[in-house]
Amino acid sequence: MAINVGSTFSTWLCPILLNDKRFGPHFAFGLPGVLMFIATVIFWMGRKKYVHVPPAGFRFVKEAFSGEGLSAIGRLAIVYAFVAIFWALWDQSSGGEWTLQAKNLDLHFLGIDWHPEQVQIFNPILIVTLAPLFNYWLYPAISKVFPLTPLRKIGIGLFLTASSFAVIWWLQVLIDSGAKPNVGWQLPAYILLTAGEVMVSITGLEFSYTQAPPSMKSLVMGLWLLAVWLGNEFDTLLNFLFPVLQRVGLNLEGAAYFRFFTFLMLAAAILFIPFAKFYRGKTYIGGAEPVVE
Repeated sequence: MAINVGSTFSTWLCPILLNDKRFGPHFAFGLPGVLMFIATVIFWMGRKKYVHVPPAGFRFVKEAFSGEGLSAIGRLAIVYAFVAIFWALWDQSSGGEWTLQAKNLDLHFLGIDWHPEQVQIFNPILIVTLAPLFNYWLYPAISKVFPLTPLRKIGIGLFLTASSFAVIWWLQVLIDSGAKPNVGWQLPAYILLTAGEVMVSITGLEFSYTQAPPSMKSLVMGLWLLAVWLGNEFDTLLNFLFPVLQRVGLNLEGAAYFRFFTFLMLAAAILFIPFAKFYRGKTYIGGAEPVVE
């Protein structure tokens, strides 16, 4: 919630500063830098109020390389392989391919002439809206029909992410055929993607923390960020290999690009189903004994 309140502010304001000749790039990039400096000072001022957990030392090494520690990492590593594909898609909505697509859309929507970079503001606004809505209404409602475990949430989120790219794929087909749809048609894609993000990212962070033995929770959080990096690297490598792929007959330009990611995410979501069904983990919370799932 805190991340996306900040994103809403910066996503709207920075493009305005960037495109206004009175300000330009030095203000657009400088303002977030100044705010980050202020945040750092505030964080430092509160340093004595935080709970400082001392490093586990050799106990961390012993636990990480024990059978129990390696099993926990191994189970989560498979989850993170699917999560990495999710991030390969999600990061294209945040100033990536979705923003480039918006340049070819009619940017007059809701009575506002949008900058292409501003359209992604839908995501943080929807996060702030959907996160509490899902947590306090949707999840309890679904659980009355069937138990909504963390892995089931992640699985549903993967399918929602695939459907969001199907919308973007459809829009790109129209653009490639010479049409200029309204940018409002990206909103359904953002709704589906953000719903997927709530179910994959928020749930995945919580699930990762509970699945890690006590001294390994920081390590597991680091591995989660590694999965985010892997998703980004996949996109980078794919774009780097475009010329090679074209020479072997695989064209990923225009709508074909979004079609590829739609089917990639759909395939990952389908494969996740049997994995989640047979997943057997342990939940570590506080100082309590681990609970076998």
